[in-house]
Amino acid sequence: MHASYSIGEVAQRVGLSTSALRYYETLGLLPAPERASGRRRYDQDALDRLAMIDVAQRAGFTLREARILLDGLDADTPPTDEWRQLAQRKLTEIEQLLARTEAMRTLLHTWLDCDCLTLKDIDAFRQANAEWARAQQTSQ
Repeated sequence: MHASYSIGEVAQRVGLSTSALRYYETLGLLPAPERASGRRRYDQDALDRLAMIDVAQRAGFTLREARILLDGLDADTPPTDEWRQLAQRKLTEIEQLLARTEAMRTLLHTWLDCDCLTLKDIDAFRQANAEWARAQQTSQ
């Protein structure tokens, strides 16, 4: 017999409210769970799906995008074109974010290693940040 969990147990395990779980169902992020005596009962697949939604959100996906991401993955069929386009857009966004994060990390290491923070350093950072922001606008 497979383990099943009440909506309260699932909410506690994944750190969401029960209303958020119901909302996820209305969005189609979670399939309607089985019911026992009228109460929702979730299985391990639902917990796994919620973990994937959490990872997607932490990576910057909206709930709508997370649904496309999850719905586009099926063991029996290749990913949809919509899924591939979304994945490519997000990959580009993540790579840009990583580049910006690495630039900030390098700048912080420089400042910490030499105690040489100057206004020139801050101006260079501002310029790099403005260039990144412009690139973001043109890529959207």
